[in-house]
Amino acid sequence: MTEETPGFEEKPDVPSGATSDDAETEAAATPSSEEVAAPAGDANQTAGLTAQLDQVRTALSERTGDLQRLQAEYQNYRRRVDRDRVTVKEIAVAGLLSELLPVLDDVGRAREHGELVGGFKSVAESLETVVAKLGLQQFGKEGEPFDPTIHEALMHSYAPDVTETTCVAILQPGYRIGERTIRPARVAVAEPQPGAAPATAKDAKEEQASDEESGGGEEV
Repeated sequence: MTEETPGFEEKPDVPSGATSDDAETEAAATPSSEEVAAPAGDANQTAGLTAQLDQVRTALSERTGDLQRLQAEYQNYRRRVDRDRVTVKEIAVAGLLSELLPVLDDVGRAREHGELVGGFKSVAESLETVVAKLGLQQFGKEGEPFDPTIHEALMHSYAPDVTETTCVAILQPGYRIGERTIRPARVAVAEPQPGAAPATAKDAKEEQASDEESGGGEEV
C-alpha cells in the first residue's frame, strides 16, 4: 500500500510542447456526449410533434367534411319537407275547390240569366271572393286559339273567318290554381274551311288599308 504524499496533485498528461492552459482550452471546446445527444433529442421530439399535428389536421379536415355533408343533407331534407308540405296543401285545396265547381257553374248561369239578385247575389259574391283568395282562377274566352292542354272541345265546326282552330264559344269555363289545371275549359271550336288558303299578315294589312281608304272617302 502506497502512501500519498501530502500536497501532491496529479495533473493530466500534457503533450509535449503544449502548456496546461492549452489543454484546458481544448477540453472546454470539445463537446461532451450529453451535449451532442441533446440536439438530436430535440429534433426527434420536434418531428414527433409535427407528425401528431399533421394527424390532428387530417382528423379535423375529415370531421369538417362530415359536418358539411351532414349540413347539406339536412338542408335538402328541409327543402324537400317544405316542398311536400306545399304540394299537400295544394292538393287539399284543389280537392275542396273541385267540389265547389258545380256551385260556381250554377252561379254563373244565374248571372247570365239575370237571376243573381237579392240575398242570393250576396252569398254568391262572397263565395267567389273566398275561392279567389284560395287561388282559384277562371279561364277560357271566346276568340282565343284552341289549346288542348287547357281546352276540351265539345263541339266542332268550320268557319271562313278563322285562320286556326279557335274557341268560338265557352260552354263551361275552366279553372286553375297557379299552374295546376283543376278543370279544362269546355268549348266549341271552329276550324278554317278545308282547302282555304290561310290568310297572311300581308293580306290582313292590305285588307285593313283598303277598308280605311273606302271609309275615308265617304262623306258625312
